[in-house]
Amino acid sequence: MDTNYEDVPTNPNTKIVLVGGCFDILHFGHFSFLQKAKTLGDHLLVLLESDATIKRLKGEGRPFHTQVERKQMLSAISCVDEIYMLPPLSSDQEYVSLLTSLHPSIIALTEGDPIMEKKIQQAELIGAKAVVIPKIHSPSTSQLAKLLGLE
Repeated sequence: MDTNYEDVPTNPNTKIVLVGGCFDILHFGHFSFLQKAKTLGDHLLVLLESDATIKRLKGEGRPFHTQVERKQMLSAISCVDEIYMLPPLSSDQEYVSLLTSLHPSIIALTEGDPIMEKKIQQAELIGAKAVVIPKIHSPSTSQLAKLLGLE
């Protein structure tokens, strides 16, 4: 399940669904989101945030698991076809360039994503459809970390 973006299917009939995230402490909301995203197409590609990006977004104590460990956990989920380990990206343009090279048909987003508008604009920019998946009301990674005394 090692994925380099050059390995993503290039068959124009293959509908690639792209999702992105941290996926640090996997929980029911993650599984539900990934399963629903997979139903939108043929090939589910996960863009997995770098450790440095998570640390910048979530704080010094994060991530709890390294990017390699998070990739291994995601690899065990049957609906996930491929995982691309994102390097730390320095600009939105770098991210858009990556999206352009991946050619997703659909970018699946979680309802309530704080940067949803930006992601919808990026999808439109590359000719992909943005699909918002309703959020499952279950504890988030941050809530679980607090419950477990990790934060």
